[in-house]
Amino acid sequence: MTTSRGTKIVLSALATVAFAFIYIPLLVIMINSFNTSKSLSWPPSGYTTQWWAKAFENEGVREALLTSVILGLAATAIALVLGTLAALAFSRFKFFGQDSVSLLIILPIALPGIVTGIALNNVFTSFLGGLTFMTLVVGHSTFCIVVVYNNALARLRRMGGSMEEASADLGAKGWTTFRLVTFPLMRSALIAGAILAFGLSFDEIIVTTFTAGPGITTLPIWIYQNLFRPNQAPIVNVVAAALVIVSLLPVYAAQRLSGNENERGGGLL
Repeated sequence: MTTSRGTKIVLSALATVAFAFIYIPLLVIMINSFNTSKSLSWPPSGYTTQWWAKAFENEGVREALLTSVILGLAATAIALVLGTLAALAFSRFKFFGQDSVSLLIILPIALPGIVTGIALNNVFTSFLGGLTFMTLVVGHSTFCIVVVYNNALARLRRMGGSMEEASADLGAKGWTTFRLVTFPLMRSALIAGAILAFGLSFDEIIVTTFTAGPGITTLPIWIYQNLFRPNQAPIVNVVAAALVIVSLLPVYAAQRLSGNENERGGGLL
């Protein structure tokens, strides 16, 4: 199928507009983090790195960062276990209502965050005694599981069951087969899913707002709370710029892992 020159030009122009719409505001944030002015002015009146130093010295930023990291690691760990088990069940067994259950697993990431947040808030406050750090972990795990599940399921379907059947024919038990055959073949997919899950948890703000206990502040929540405080505006810019950079790293790492695995898989075919 050939594409005309005019179509290529139109598609290139639309792609350029879309990328500009997304990335120019991010670039403005990055530049403003070095602005000497305390207000969100444009163009910058000068450039300085003092706000970056003050951001790292800010106790509220450090506490919020630590909370976000611990929360992301906890949610990712839960997602790895439950997402992998679910993927193994759906790829290796057939049972009644399989498609419906699969839809229920994927649904949290498709629903608007505010719907998920309100639903979880009602359950936690009405039946589980209120909001705590653990309710926040559970809230983040609901959508982190989807990422791990999708990655693991896609890899397991590509693998097929022949290697596991061969291992069983040679006398290996189920756990031995998983440890020596299944897990090594799906390891990169799990790592990619874990990285993406951590990135999603680290950036999440809507579900966090409805499921965080009193006094618990993650980095996105800290940004939102201080966004309109004049004295904090420069530091907010720095934290937002740092978040942009940190958010790019897991996506890039997951892409590289998936790309390298696809290259190796292609060489085996």
